[in-house]
Amino acid sequence: MKRYGKLVCIAIAALLAFAFLGGAAFAKELVVYSSVDEENAKNLLDEFSKATGITVNMVFLSSGPAMSRIEAEQANPQADVWFGAPNENHIIAKDRGLTQPYVSAAAGDLASGFKDPEGYWHAFYMNPLGFGVLPEELKADGKSVPASWKDLLDPAYKGMIQMPSPQSSGTAYAMIMTLIETFGENEAYAYMKELNPNIQTYTQSGTGPSKNLAIRETSIAIQFTPAFLKLVDEGYPAKVVFPAEGVGYEAAALSIIKGAKNLDSAKALVDWIVSKEGQQV
Repeated sequence: MKRYGKLVCIAIAALLAFAFLGGAAFAKELVVYSSVDEENAKNLLDEFSKATGITVNMVFLSSGPAMSRIEAEQANPQADVWFGAPNENHIIAKDRGLTQPYVSAAAGDLASGFKDPEGYWHAFYMNPLGFGVLPEELKADGKSVPASWKDLLDPAYKGMIQMPSPQSSGTAYAMIMTLIETFGENEAYAYMKELNPNIQTYTQSGTGPSKNLAIRETSIAIQFTPAFLKLVDEGYPAKVVFPAEGVGYEAAALSIIKGAKNLDSAKALVDWIVSKEGQQV
């Protein structure tokens, strides 16, 4: 009887060990390359983890480096989802065979322009472009607050403006597309050439200008406006300007990377981020 009891205990211990090891082996996780600014990405992905129990490992990369890394890792993908960057970037990724389709049932209410018809990408937020400025700093320098794209060409702003680099940032791409839409292609590229002397720094990330505005490294910054609006809400002496000629916007999207090792978790993120719950975070 004692021997039987010992065998039962051993069997239970073995089952518990198997359950523990099995749980570890099949733990739900997800690797994300995020082109959303780090603060907002962390907030969104933390809420996703709370809702689903999926552990997210996030690597922040601007859209250009993210695309390059996904392409370089194509034979052995190291991430499951590309999270953020304008949908135009995700269209390019699709065309290059870097992503895979998933038609989320949760995306049924998304307008056709905000999702790929085959499910290669889904947009999950929109941001307008604009200027972030420090009016008092400009006044102290004898400068006025720019009100339009044309105003930025004033030689008075020489070396005073920061914007993201077109070589690394989808934000800069969106700006150039806005200029093309507003002025025409040839005029847009002529505009960028004329603007160049007024640029103090081309930042590597799309949110670099707002960060430098916050520490007064620049008085005029160009990027998507949420970070500028956050500075205003926090009482920082900044002003948001939407240029008179009009602005473009990004429809930021996410895609599942082709060959994703955590495919079910990747699909769960798509479902959650376009759901009512995800959109209310």
